[in-house]
Amino acid sequence: MKTSQCALAVLLITLFAQVRPQTRAQTNRDPQGQLAQTPPMGWNSWNKFHCGVNEQLIRETADAMVSTGMKTAGYRYVNIDDCWQISRDADGTIVADPTQFPSGIKALADYVHGKGLDLGLYTDAGTLTCQKRPGSLGHELQDAKTYAQWGVDYVKVDWCHAEGLDPEVQYAKFRDALAQAGRAIVFSICNWGVDGPWLWGPHTGNLWRTTGDISDRWDRMALIGFDQDGLEKFAGPGHWNDPDMLEVGNGGMSHDEYVTHMSLWALLAAPLLAGNDLRAMDADTKEILTNPEIIAVDQDSKGVQGHRLWDEGPLEIWARPLADGSQAVGLFNRDQSELPITLDLKILGINGTARLRDMWKHQDLGSLSGGSYTIVLPKHGVVMLKVSAQ
Repeated sequence: MKTSQCALAVLLITLFAQVRPQTRAQTNRDPQGQLAQTPPMGWNSWNKFHCGVNEQLIRETADAMVSTGMKTAGYRYVNIDDCWQISRDADGTIVADPTQFPSGIKALADYVHGKGLDLGLYTDAGTLTCQKRPGSLGHELQDAKTYAQWGVDYVKVDWCHAEGLDPEVQYAKFRDALAQAGRAIVFSICNWGVDGPWLWGPHTGNLWRTTGDISDRWDRMALIGFDQDGLEKFAGPGHWNDPDMLEVGNGGMSHDEYVTHMSLWALLAAPLLAGNDLRAMDADTKEILTNPEIIAVDQDSKGVQGHRLWDEGPLEIWARPLADGSQAVGLFNRDQSELPITLDLKILGINGTARLRDMWKHQDLGSLSGGSYTIVLPKHGVVMLKVSAQ
Protein backbone atom coordinates (compact mmCIF):
# COMPACT_ATOMS: atom_id res chain seq x y z
CA MET A 1 0.00 0.00 0.00
CA LYS A 2 1.03 3.59 -0.48
CA THR A 3 2.12 5.54 2.58
CA SER A 4 -1.10 7.58 2.59
CA GLN A 5 -3.19 4.39 2.39
CA CYS A 6 -1.28 2.83 5.29
CA ALA A 7 -1.80 5.93 7.36
CA LEU A 8 -5.53 5.85 6.62
CA ALA A 9 -5.75 2.17 7.56
CA VAL A 10 -4.01 2.80 10.88
CA LEU A 11 -6.36 5.68 11.60
CA LEU A 12 -9.43 3.56 10.87
CA ILE A 13 -8.18 0.71 13.04
CA THR A 14 -7.49 3.14 15.89
CA LEU A 15 -10.93 4.69 15.64
CA PHE A 16 -12.57 1.25 15.53
CA ALA A 17 -10.67 0.16 18.62
CA GLN A 18 -11.92 3.23 20.45
CA VAL A 19 -15.54 2.86 19.40
CA ARG A 20 -16.00 -0.92 19.56
CA PRO A 21 -15.91 -1.29 23.40
CA GLN A 22 -18.60 1.37 23.71
CA THR A 23 -20.81 -0.30 21.11
CA ARG A 24 -20.31 -3.72 22.70
CA ALA A 25 -21.14 -2.34 26.16
CA GLN A 26 -24.36 -0.85 24.86
CA THR A 27 -25.27 -4.12 23.13
CA ASN A 28 -24.62 -6.28 26.18
CA ARG A 29 -26.51 -3.88 28.44
CA ASP A 30 -29.48 -3.80 26.08
CA PRO A 31 -29.22 -6.95 23.93
CA GLN A 32 -32.43 -6.35 22.01
CA GLY A 33 -31.81 -2.62 21.62
CA GLN A 34 -35.15 -1.84 23.24
CA LEU A 35 -34.28 0.52 26.08
CA ALA A 36 -35.74 4.03 25.82
CA GLN A 37 -36.76 3.74 22.19
CA THR A 38 -39.11 6.58 23.09
CA PRO A 39 -38.39 9.07 25.91
CA PRO A 40 -38.85 7.38 29.32
CA MET A 41 -42.10 8.16 31.13
CA GLY A 42 -42.63 7.78 34.85
CA TRP A 43 -42.35 9.52 38.20
CA ASN A 44 -39.47 10.72 40.38
CA SER A 45 -39.57 11.49 44.09
CA TRP A 46 -37.25 14.51 44.23
CA ASN A 47 -39.30 17.52 43.08
CA LYS A 48 -42.04 17.00 45.65
CA PHE A 49 -40.51 14.95 48.46
CA HIS A 50 -36.75 15.60 48.36
CA CYS A 51 -35.24 13.43 51.13
CA GLY A 52 -38.63 12.46 52.55
CA VAL A 53 -38.73 9.11 50.81
CA ASN A 54 -39.71 5.74 52.28
CA GLU A 55 -41.11 2.46 51.08
CA GLN A 56 -44.69 3.36 51.99
CA LEU A 57 -44.54 6.42 49.72
CA ILE A 58 -43.14 4.36 46.86
CA ARG A 59 -45.74 1.63 47.25
CA GLU A 60 -48.58 4.17 47.44
CA THR A 61 -47.19 6.02 44.42
CA ALA A 62 -47.10 2.78 42.42
CA ASP A 63 -50.70 2.15 43.47
CA ALA A 64 -51.68 5.68 42.44
CA MET A 65 -49.91 5.41 39.10
CA VAL A 66 -52.25 2.55 38.31
CA SER A 67 -55.47 3.91 39.86
CA THR A 68 -55.19 7.39 38.35
CA GLY A 69 -54.68 6.13 34.82
CA MET A 70 -51.06 7.28 34.63
CA LYS A 71 -49.93 3.74 33.81
CA THR A 72 -52.52 3.46 31.06
CA ALA A 73 -51.32 6.80 29.69
CA GLY A 74 -47.80 5.39 29.35
CA TYR A 75 -46.05 6.23 32.63
CA ARG A 76 -43.89 3.29 33.64
CA TYR A 77 -40.98 4.07 35.94
CA VAL A 78 -41.30 4.70 39.70
CA ASN A 79 -37.97 6.33 40.50
CA ILE A 80 -36.51 6.86 43.98
CA ASP A 81 -34.13 9.82 44.02
CA ASP A 82 -31.50 10.73 46.64
CA CYS A 83 -31.59 9.66 50.32
CA TRP A 84 -32.65 6.02 50.01
CA GLN A 85 -29.12 4.80 50.80
CA ILE A 86 -27.33 5.22 54.12
CA SER A 87 -23.98 3.38 54.13
CA ARG A 88 -21.92 0.50 52.75
CA ASP A 89 -21.41 -2.80 54.54
CA ALA A 90 -18.06 -4.46 55.27
CA ASP A 91 -17.90 -5.79 51.70
CA GLY A 92 -18.67 -2.39 50.22
CA THR A 93 -22.23 -3.25 49.19
CA ILE A 94 -24.58 -0.27 49.25
CA VAL A 95 -27.12 -0.38 52.10
CA ALA A 96 -30.63 1.06 52.00
CA ASP A 97 -31.76 3.09 55.02
CA PRO A 98 -33.35 0.38 57.24
CA THR A 99 -35.65 2.92 58.89
CA GLN A 100 -37.10 4.26 55.66
CA PHE A 101 -36.90 1.02 53.67
CA PRO A 102 -37.19 -1.80 56.22
CA SER A 103 -38.25 -4.38 53.62
CA GLY A 104 -35.30 -3.57 51.38
CA ILE A 105 -35.13 -2.47 47.75
CA LYS A 106 -35.58 -5.99 46.33
CA ALA A 107 -38.97 -6.38 48.02
CA LEU A 108 -39.96 -2.90 46.85
CA ALA A 109 -38.96 -3.72 43.28
CA ASP A 110 -41.05 -6.88 43.45
CA TYR A 111 -44.05 -4.85 44.60
CA VAL A 112 -43.65 -2.30 41.81
CA HIS A 113 -43.17 -5.04 39.24
CA GLY A 114 -46.36 -6.65 40.52
CA LYS A 115 -48.18 -3.51 39.40
CA GLY A 116 -46.77 -3.86 35.90
CA LEU A 117 -44.36 -0.98 36.53
CA ASP A 118 -40.59 -0.58 36.79
CA LEU A 119 -38.39 0.68 39.63
CA GLY A 120 -35.64 3.26 39.35
CA LEU A 121 -32.84 4.22 41.78
CA TYR A 122 -30.47 7.14 42.19
CA THR A 123 -26.74 7.27 42.77
CA ASP A 124 -23.84 9.64 42.11
CA ALA A 125 -20.66 9.39 40.05
CA GLY A 126 -18.64 11.03 42.83
CA THR A 127 -17.68 10.08 46.36
CA LEU A 128 -20.99 11.24 47.83
CA THR A 129 -24.47 12.00 46.53
CA CYS A 130 -25.78 15.55 46.54
CA GLN A 131 -27.26 14.88 49.99
CA LYS A 132 -23.97 13.35 51.18
CA ARG A 133 -25.02 9.72 51.06
CA PRO A 134 -22.50 7.17 49.67
CA GLY A 135 -21.66 7.77 46.00
CA SER A 136 -20.58 5.16 43.46
CA LEU A 137 -17.01 6.30 42.75
CA GLY A 138 -14.86 3.17 42.87
CA HIS A 139 -17.95 0.98 43.31
CA GLU A 140 -19.45 1.25 39.82
CA LEU A 141 -19.49 -2.47 38.99
CA GLN A 142 -20.46 -3.51 42.52
CA ASP A 143 -23.38 -1.08 42.55
CA ALA A 144 -24.52 -2.01 39.05
CA LYS A 145 -24.59 -5.72 39.96
CA THR A 146 -26.39 -4.96 43.23
CA TYR A 147 -29.07 -2.96 41.45
CA ALA A 148 -29.51 -5.75 38.90
CA GLN A 149 -29.88 -8.33 41.67
CA TRP A 150 -32.50 -6.17 43.33
CA GLY A 151 -34.48 -5.91 40.08
CA VAL A 152 -33.84 -2.23 39.37
CA ASP A 153 -34.84 -1.09 35.87
CA TYR A 154 -33.56 2.50 35.72
CA VAL A 155 -30.61 4.25 37.33
CA LYS A 156 -29.99 7.99 37.55
CA VAL A 157 -26.36 8.97 38.20
CA ASP A 158 -25.77 12.50 39.56
CA TRP A 159 -22.56 14.60 39.52
CA CYS A 160 -22.07 15.96 43.05
CA HIS A 161 -18.74 15.58 44.90
CA ALA A 162 -17.02 14.74 41.62
CA GLU A 163 -14.36 17.45 41.69
CA GLY A 164 -11.46 16.80 39.34
CA LEU A 165 -13.23 13.98 37.50
CA ASP A 166 -13.93 13.85 33.77
CA PRO A 167 -17.68 13.23 33.25
CA GLU A 168 -17.23 11.45 29.94
CA VAL A 169 -14.76 9.04 31.54
CA GLN A 170 -16.74 8.47 34.73
CA TYR A 171 -20.07 7.90 33.03
CA ALA A 172 -18.42 5.48 30.59
CA LYS A 173 -17.28 3.47 33.63
CA PHE A 174 -20.88 3.23 34.81
CA ARG A 175 -22.06 2.34 31.31
CA ASP A 176 -19.57 -0.51 31.17
CA ALA A 177 -20.53 -1.62 34.69
CA LEU A 178 -24.20 -1.80 33.68
CA ALA A 179 -23.20 -3.85 30.64
CA GLN A 180 -21.80 -6.47 33.02
CA ALA A 181 -24.68 -6.36 35.50
CA GLY A 182 -26.84 -8.94 33.75
CA ARG A 183 -29.99 -6.82 33.48
CA ALA A 184 -31.28 -4.27 30.98
CA ILE A 185 -31.26 -0.99 32.94
CA VAL A 186 -32.05 2.47 31.57
CA PHE A 187 -29.07 4.78 32.22
CA SER A 188 -29.85 8.40 33.05
CA ILE A 189 -26.82 10.73 33.08
CA CYS A 190 -27.33 13.72 35.36
CA ASN A 191 -24.30 16.00 35.15
CA TRP A 192 -26.30 19.18 34.48
CA GLY A 193 -24.91 19.76 30.98
CA VAL A 194 -21.26 19.94 32.13
CA ASP A 195 -18.81 19.32 29.26
CA GLY A 196 -21.58 18.91 26.67
CA PRO A 197 -23.00 15.47 27.51
CA TRP A 198 -24.99 15.54 24.25
CA LEU A 199 -21.64 15.08 22.46
CA TRP A 200 -20.73 11.81 24.21
CA GLY A 201 -24.05 10.83 25.78
CA PRO A 202 -25.42 8.95 22.74
CA HIS A 203 -22.79 6.22 23.10
CA THR A 204 -22.86 6.27 26.89
CA GLY A 205 -26.41 6.50 28.26
CA ASN A 206 -30.07 6.60 27.32
CA LEU A 207 -30.64 10.19 28.43
CA TRP A 208 -28.52 13.03 29.73
CA ARG A 209 -29.38 16.20 31.58
CA THR A 210 -28.70 19.27 29.47
CA THR A 211 -29.24 21.86 32.21
CA GLY A 212 -29.08 22.62 35.89
CA ASP A 213 -32.03 21.70 38.10
CA ILE A 214 -35.56 22.81 37.28
CA SER A 215 -37.79 24.41 39.90
CA ASP A 216 -41.52 25.04 40.18
CA ARG A 217 -41.33 28.59 38.82
CA TRP A 218 -42.26 29.96 35.41
CA ASP A 219 -39.00 31.81 34.87
CA ARG A 220 -36.82 28.77 35.63
CA MET A 221 -38.93 26.31 33.63
CA ALA A 222 -39.10 28.67 30.64
CA LEU A 223 -35.38 29.39 30.72
CA ILE A 224 -34.57 25.69 30.67
CA GLY A 225 -37.17 24.62 28.12
CA PHE A 226 -36.82 27.36 25.54
CA ASP A 227 -33.02 27.11 25.71
CA GLN A 228 -33.01 23.59 24.22
CA ASP A 229 -33.07 24.74 20.62
CA GLY A 230 -30.04 23.47 18.72
CA LEU A 231 -29.68 20.21 20.66
CA GLU A 232 -32.19 18.32 18.54
CA LYS A 233 -29.53 16.74 16.30
CA PHE A 234 -28.16 14.73 19.23
CA ALA A 235 -31.44 13.04 20.23
CA GLY A 236 -33.13 9.95 18.83
CA PRO A 237 -34.46 6.49 19.76
CA GLY A 238 -32.46 5.12 22.69
CA HIS A 239 -30.74 8.44 23.53
CA TRP A 240 -32.48 11.64 24.56
CA ASN A 241 -31.76 15.16 25.72
CA ASP A 242 -33.17 15.63 29.24
CA PRO A 243 -34.20 19.15 30.33
CA ASP A 244 -35.13 17.73 33.78
CA MET A 245 -38.30 16.45 35.40
CA LEU A 246 -41.83 17.82 35.28
CA GLU A 247 -43.15 20.22 37.91
CA VAL A 248 -46.80 19.92 36.81
CA GLY A 249 -49.11 19.87 39.82
CA ASN A 250 -46.68 21.12 42.46
CA GLY A 251 -48.46 24.45 42.82
CA GLY A 252 -45.85 27.01 41.83
CA MET A 253 -47.21 27.79 38.37
CA SER A 254 -50.58 28.61 36.84
CA HIS A 255 -52.67 26.25 34.72
CA ASP A 256 -51.53 27.91 31.50
CA GLU A 257 -47.90 27.74 32.60
CA TYR A 258 -48.14 24.03 33.34
CA VAL A 259 -49.80 23.46 29.95
CA THR A 260 -46.88 25.31 28.35
CA HIS A 261 -44.44 23.18 30.38
CA MET A 262 -46.03 19.91 29.22
CA SER A 263 -46.36 21.10 25.61
CA LEU A 264 -42.75 22.20 25.34
CA TRP A 265 -41.41 18.99 26.88
CA ALA A 266 -43.47 16.95 24.38
CA LEU A 267 -42.09 18.94 21.45
CA LEU A 268 -38.59 18.45 22.85
CA ALA A 269 -39.00 14.66 22.94
CA ALA A 270 -38.06 15.01 26.60
CA PRO A 271 -38.43 12.29 29.22
CA LEU A 272 -41.75 12.77 31.00
CA LEU A 273 -41.03 12.15 34.68
CA ALA A 274 -43.85 13.51 36.82
CA GLY A 275 -42.65 15.12 40.04
CA ASN A 276 -45.90 15.69 41.93
CA ASP A 277 -47.75 13.71 44.59
CA LEU A 278 -49.74 11.25 42.49
CA ARG A 279 -51.76 10.23 45.54
CA ALA A 280 -53.30 13.70 45.86
CA MET A 281 -53.49 14.74 42.21
CA ASP A 282 -56.40 17.00 41.27
CA ALA A 283 -58.36 16.61 38.06
CA ASP A 284 -56.62 19.55 36.38
CA THR A 285 -53.17 18.10 36.99
CA LYS A 286 -54.26 14.65 35.86
CA GLU A 287 -55.72 16.09 32.66
CA ILE A 288 -52.43 17.84 31.82
CA LEU A 289 -50.23 14.84 32.60
CA THR A 290 -52.39 12.25 30.82
CA ASN A 291 -53.51 14.14 27.69
CA PRO A 292 -53.18 11.35 25.10
CA GLU A 293 -52.57 13.66 22.15
CA ILE A 294 -49.71 15.50 23.86
CA ILE A 295 -48.18 12.23 25.09
CA ALA A 296 -48.42 10.86 21.55
CA VAL A 297 -46.26 13.77 20.37
CA ASP A 298 -43.65 13.08 23.06
CA GLN A 299 -43.66 9.35 22.31
CA ASP A 300 -43.79 9.62 18.52
CA SER A 301 -41.90 6.74 16.92
CA LYS A 302 -40.05 8.95 14.43
CA GLY A 303 -37.97 10.09 17.39
CA VAL A 304 -37.12 13.55 16.02
CA GLN A 305 -36.80 16.30 18.62
CA GLY A 306 -38.56 19.56 17.81
CA HIS A 307 -36.92 22.94 17.33
CA ARG A 308 -37.71 26.64 17.15
CA LEU A 309 -38.95 27.77 13.72
CA TRP A 310 -39.69 31.42 14.43
CA ASP A 311 -39.55 33.97 17.20
CA GLU A 312 -40.32 37.64 17.57
CA GLY A 313 -40.04 39.24 20.98
CA PRO A 314 -41.89 37.03 23.49
CA LEU A 315 -43.63 34.96 20.77
CA GLU A 316 -42.17 31.66 19.56
CA ILE A 317 -43.21 28.88 17.17
CA TRP A 318 -41.74 25.39 17.58
CA ALA A 319 -42.37 22.34 15.41
CA ARG A 320 -41.67 18.62 15.47
CA PRO A 321 -42.12 16.23 12.52
CA LEU A 322 -44.19 13.14 13.33
CA ALA A 323 -44.13 9.60 12.01
CA ASP A 324 -47.49 9.94 10.22
CA GLY A 325 -46.18 12.82 8.10
CA SER A 326 -47.89 15.56 10.11
CA GLN A 327 -46.20 18.14 12.32
CA ALA A 328 -46.78 19.05 15.97
CA VAL A 329 -46.60 22.83 16.24
CA GLY A 330 -46.47 24.87 19.42
CA LEU A 331 -47.36 28.55 19.41
CA PHE A 332 -46.01 30.12 22.62
CA ASN A 333 -46.49 33.47 24.38
CA ARG A 334 -43.75 34.18 26.94
CA ASP A 335 -45.11 37.66 27.68
CA GLN A 336 -46.83 38.88 30.84
CA SER A 337 -50.00 39.79 28.90
CA GLU A 338 -52.10 38.18 26.20
CA LEU A 339 -50.89 38.60 22.62
CA PRO A 340 -51.97 37.49 19.14
CA ILE A 341 -49.70 35.13 17.22
CA THR A 342 -49.84 34.12 13.57
CA LEU A 343 -48.67 30.84 12.07
CA ASP A 344 -47.75 31.11 8.40
CA LEU A 345 -48.01 27.65 6.85
CA LYS A 346 -45.04 28.41 4.63
CA ILE A 347 -42.64 28.18 7.57
CA LEU A 348 -43.80 24.56 7.90
CA GLY A 349 -43.02 23.95 4.26
CA ILE A 350 -46.71 23.86 3.35
CA ASN A 351 -47.84 25.87 0.32
CA GLY A 352 -51.20 24.21 -0.18
CA THR A 353 -53.99 23.12 2.14
CA ALA A 354 -53.52 21.76 5.64
CA ARG A 355 -55.76 20.31 8.33
CA LEU A 356 -55.37 21.78 11.83
CA ARG A 357 -56.25 20.17 15.14
CA ASP A 358 -56.03 21.69 18.62
CA MET A 359 -54.48 18.93 20.73
CA TRP A 360 -55.37 20.40 24.12
CA LYS A 361 -59.01 21.03 23.22
CA HIS A 362 -59.22 17.78 21.18
CA GLN A 363 -60.91 19.78 18.41
CA ASP A 364 -60.46 19.69 14.65
CA LEU A 365 -60.14 23.24 13.40
CA GLY A 366 -60.83 22.40 9.78
CA SER A 367 -58.74 22.99 6.68
CA LEU A 368 -56.63 26.04 5.96
CA SER A 369 -55.84 26.74 2.34
CA GLY A 370 -52.52 28.56 2.23
CA GLY A 371 -52.21 31.75 4.18
CA SER A 372 -52.01 31.76 7.95
CA TYR A 373 -53.68 30.95 11.25
CA THR A 374 -53.99 33.58 13.99
CA ILE A 375 -54.96 33.13 17.63
CA VAL A 376 -54.75 35.22 20.80
CA LEU A 377 -52.68 33.49 23.48
CA PRO A 378 -53.01 34.20 27.21
CA LYS A 379 -50.07 35.26 29.35
CA HIS A 380 -47.51 32.41 29.33
CA GLY A 381 -49.93 30.42 27.20
CA VAL A 382 -49.67 27.98 24.28
CA VAL A 383 -51.74 26.37 21.57
CA MET A 384 -50.58 22.96 20.37
CA LEU A 385 -51.59 22.15 16.85
CA LYS A 386 -51.34 19.04 14.75
CA VAL A 387 -50.84 20.26 11.20
CA SER A 388 -51.35 17.79 8.35
CA ALA A 389 -50.68 18.80 4.77
CA GLN A 390 -53.41 17.73 2.33
